[in-house]
Amino acid sequence: MIAYSTLGVDDMDRAIAFYDAAFAPLGAVRRETSPTWTGYVREGERARFFLTRPFDREPATHGNGTMLAFQAPDRAAVDAFHAAALAAGGACEGPPGVREGMDPVFYAAYVRDCDGNKLCAFVRK
Repeated sequence: MIAYSTLGVDDMDRAIAFYDAAFAPLGAVRRETSPTWTGYVREGERARFFLTRPFDREPATHGNGTMLAFQAPDRAAVDAFHAAALAAGGACEGPPGVREGMDPVFYAAYVRDCDGNKLCAFVRK
């Protein structure tokens, strides 16, 4: 249903360093890069993810209650995503682990990127 999503960033180079590192364990790679937008994709998938400088040239902001979740192939990838995101300057919003009450078992990790955007990597196993 979703063709692409975008998140606003203030420093494209800093954001690229963060997302290159955080997405590597999830199999997503950078395909397009420019001073104003950068795109990521996972092989075999149609949906795209973009970083963008806000069109109105105002500072990027994160939404309260807004989060993007990325499916991981396994728990090791969730753990690696979390570790890479923190090493690249992100902040922990919830360490890797099983989230109770989810069926089937939902294993997830939550981080904020350098611009405050909330992200999740998860696997249902």
